[in-house]
Amino acid sequence: MDQPPSLHTFTYDPFQQRAIDTIDHDTSLFVSAPTGAGKTVIADYAIAKTLREDRQVIYTAPVKALSNQKFREFTARVGDRVGIMTGDVTLNPNASILIMTTEIYRNTLLENPARLGRCAWVIFDEIHYLDDPERGTVWEEAILFTPPHINLLALSATIPNVQELAEWIRRVHARPVEVIVETHRPVPLQVLFQCQNKILDSAPQLKHQGYLTREDWRRLPAGSGRWGAGRRPRDRRHHDQHGMARPNRLDALIRHLQETDRLPCIFFTFGRRRTEDLAWEASNLPLISPSERDQLRALFSSLCDRYHLSEDRTTQALSHLLERGVAYHHAGMLPTTKEVVEQCFVSRLVKFIVTTETFALGINMPARSVVLDTVKKRIGGHVDLIRTRQYHQMAGRAGRRGLDPAGFVYVRVNPSFATYDEVMRVLHNPPEKVESRLNTGYATLLNLYRRHGRKLLDLFPQTLYAFQTSGPRREAGLSAMERKLDLLEQMDYVNASGLRPKGEFALCLYGYELLFTELHNRALLDDLDPPALAVLLVAAVYEPRPGLRLMKSHRLSKRLEELCEAPLMHIHQAERTHRIKPLSKAPHFQLAPAMEAWFHGAPFSRLLKLCEVDEGEIVRYFRMTVQLLRQLMETRHADPSLHRKASLALERINRDVVDAEQQLRLG
Repeated sequence: MDQPPSLHTFTYDPFQQRAIDTIDHDTSLFVSAPTGAGKTVIADYAIAKTLREDRQVIYTAPVKALSNQKFREFTARVGDRVGIMTGDVTLNPNASILIMTTEIYRNTLLENPARLGRCAWVIFDEIHYLDDPERGTVWEEAILFTPPHINLLALSATIPNVQELAEWIRRVHARPVEVIVETHRPVPLQVLFQCQNKILDSAPQLKHQGYLTREDWRRLPAGSGRWGAGRRPRDRRHHDQHGMARPNRLDALIRHLQETDRLPCIFFTFGRRRTEDLAWEASNLPLISPSERDQLRALFSSLCDRYHLSEDRTTQALSHLLERGVAYHHAGMLPTTKEVVEQCFVSRLVKFIVTTETFALGINMPARSVVLDTVKKRIGGHVDLIRTRQYHQMAGRAGRRGLDPAGFVYVRVNPSFATYDEVMRVLHNPPEKVESRLNTGYATLLNLYRRHGRKLLDLFPQTLYAFQTSGPRREAGLSAMERKLDLLEQMDYVNASGLRPKGEFALCLYGYELLFTELHNRALLDDLDPPALAVLLVAAVYEPRPGLRLMKSHRLSKRLEELCEAPLMHIHQAERTHRIKPLSKAPHFQLAPAMEAWFHGAPFSRLLKLCEVDEGEIVRYFRMTVQLLRQLMETRHADPSLHRKASLALERINRDVVDAEQQLRLG
């Protein structure tokens, strides 16, 4: 079947055509295919079909960067028929194509499902996020509560239990769900290794020339070698024979990529500081021609002018890297600076970008080559192997369809840190199964209680958690939900008649329900002025990074900590009594001086002197504060003065680099 020329001008792959035929029959479907195989084409078709029928389609994405990218893409195609809702951004919310974070879609289903009456399709991009320990429950609830008139299009990277997930959706919704699994990748991948500072093009070479046939170097005696433990050999020739790996030099790898014509390259590493350090190291080698440098300089300058970054020190430092065709990208950067880097990379003038793994999440930034700095990362306080699914997500960025005959993946290996077997497990094990992470929050339970009362527990057998478990484990899941309901009843949020005033107040405060409701119920918010309210909210959303030092005592922080002490103690005592884990989050006040200064009009550059937090993190948490302020303004049974204070705080905080809507408008 020929596709309309206005949509795509190429011939569909067989799996894409099957998906399109399924969409034409208005049947829900689950598509699992390798990264880079062309799943986006299927979403495009569903969107185009919905527009032709003058219906609405919801596109959900796991990260706001992907939401913003999709908003720009669709706006370029269909103009004002696109809207976006991400909590800190609301533009054109009644549009035919509505881009949403999955949290906002879930919240809409709970709070006001009638506003989705025109919706024909919901697209869940990266649906393997069901397995995310912190946010997977949102995906599960979003699928569970999707009404029957909305078809589901679920797009996923390769996962082994796609049939199981589809069968769960069939049972929950009593609807047909087509499953389409594609294993072929149109641009083949070649995997190579950098080990002992050599480029090795096969696993046998890695084993013999990298590991020297000793698969586990950690079993070597601590003092092997004639110089004893802790001492360095005087001659590099002694490294191999005495069990010490030669360091993998970045310049050697980059020269290899240049000589084999395998640039542009995305280099994935797992630390922000290392991201920057490696980029500066890479900049010692010029990677672009004088004409390319002139083009990139002009593009960078125009983007800095557009996003008002001409005076920003970090962005100007990046200009020196870009002169050499190099850039870096991580969550600690200003969102607008990341936007500039992304657009420079899309231009194909940047030849080498060093980035953290979030760059692999759906954002359309493919390259000819990908490098993994290591197969291990720090996870929850300890170092462990990355998951095979993470490896595929990053490796899948190598090879641009229509541009490259193959993609190249380089894995950097230090035999002293990872065994040969560990490296092979990451590369060749089947991707991990997607498993339920159900942990229904208080606000979700309150919204369900409003409609179903205690009978909301009848929904538990429909969850993915119940579908994937049995016996004591399933009973434990139901018991956890019951205990949360018992707590809400004991703390007077609900009773047999429905929601109590405290429950009504807490309905919209996802993640922060109990603390702010208890503060409000005790009239402790009444005496807070708008700047104090802003400081309290940013403390509520802030998650300090491990090892971050506390700043000097801040007067307002001390007062607010004391204000929260009794309500928080009461909440935690109730949660311990009902065996609820994790306990409700306590506020952390490291950003308090920065928020107070920002509220009173300080320039953003001053904030970096008031806290030990990266500028991108400051913006992220200030935007989360904006989202929480909007939730407070929607709360029921609140004193009008609280709404006024929240409105004023929102006006003062949501400006300049914090204003996410402004960033989208500039883009």
